[in-house]
Amino acid sequence: MNSIKTTASASEIIRRNGVVRAGTRMVPEEVPIAFSYGGSSHAVMMGTPADLEDFATGFSLTEGLITSMAEIEAIEVLQEGDGLDVQVTLAEDKEDALRARRRHMAGPVGCGLCGIESIEQAMRPVPDVSGVEIVLSAAEISEASNALNSAQPLHAETRAVHGAGFFIPGEGLIAVREDVGRHNALDKLAGAVIRSGRKGREGVVVVTSRISVEMVQKAAILGSPMLIAISAPTALAIRTAEAAGMTLVALSRGEDFEVFTHASRIRMETVADVA
Repeated sequence: MNSIKTTASASEIIRRNGVVRAGTRMVPEEVPIAFSYGGSSHAVMMGTPADLEDFATGFSLTEGLITSMAEIEAIEVLQEGDGLDVQVTLAEDKEDALRARRRHMAGPVGCGLCGIESIEQAMRPVPDVSGVEIVLSAAEISEASNALNSAQPLHAETRAVHGAGFFIPGEGLIAVREDVGRHNALDKLAGAVIRSGRKGREGVVVVTSRISVEMVQKAAILGSPMLIAISAPTALAIRTAEAAGMTLVALSRGEDFEVFTHASRIRMETVADVA
């Protein structure tokens, strides 16, 4: 397969401080990425053509097609016209189960639920992570968010992609993945974590986007008990995290953040509480 670039140079006209000039800007590439199982296409996502083995692994995990790396036998990335076909070979029992309940979905970057067939699929049960014992200090919350902001080379170049990171207390940020789609970035991260042999319960997920319900679902399926974001959550995301026993931290910027669920996992280290 020929190498596909993740960025391109775009000509532009810039108006800044009342001055108009010609210029160029690096922008991220966005291509159709198909996931095929047993030779049949299962899903097509628009995404950044990087870390595709991680993407396929994480997607397979968060879609419930696998529960561990051992259930994937092979991943092959093929170029198909203007897009990519990521062919995943599952263990035989998983292939049989997939054929029995196959569904198709295709959607734009901003929609991680496009193509599902029922309300029940959208509101799927979320794993209970209430028993996972991780405690972070307020300083570690800030450390995790700040580390993610400075560990995104594609975003630094383009200012146009989302990031997802995995932070382990005492070790720091051990993995970061980027994509034009926030759901894609989290799937890539989930794949990177389990491909490295680590467990989701060992750390917390940090993202640069808002917290929708599917971000909570994906983090819980990975097994992480805490989700930290720089933006705000939806009401459904809060209810889902509460029910799953997940700590939801949002609007994490600098030393400030807001906790919406299960705050007992965080040592606030406040001088005084203001009622």
